[in-house]
Amino acid sequence: MLNNNEEVLNIIFKIVDNLEYEVDKDNIVTILEKQDHKIQRFFRKLKFRIPEYKKITLDEYASYVFLQIDGKKTVKDIGENLEARYGDKAHPIYERLLLFLNHVDVNCHYIGRTNL
Repeated sequence: MLNNNEEVLNIIFKIVDNLEYEVDKDNIVTILEKQDHKIQRFFRKLKFRIPEYKKITLDEYASYVFLQIDGKKTVKDIGENLEARYGDKAHPIYERLLLFLNHVDVNCHYIGRTNL
């Protein structure tokens, strides 16, 4: 586990290779999760209307952070960009940013660390 703030701020994330997503004209990100489980395929054959993708639309802040994740920027870089763009509305920056990044890494598997 990470033992100090400096290490946390130096983590670099990248979007996983197989993640499908769309970005609209307002830079809002929609994650497309393929629903390709064998049970879903079975029910589709029976003409059940199960969408091929589950769509998860991120809000303005999450979309902005997601689009910053490029395999080069550190958590600190992303936090500084957030503050430059949103100012006080983004505070507390790192507490919220780390909570979000941890969630999309550990629970959603949309991103991964490049430097462990």
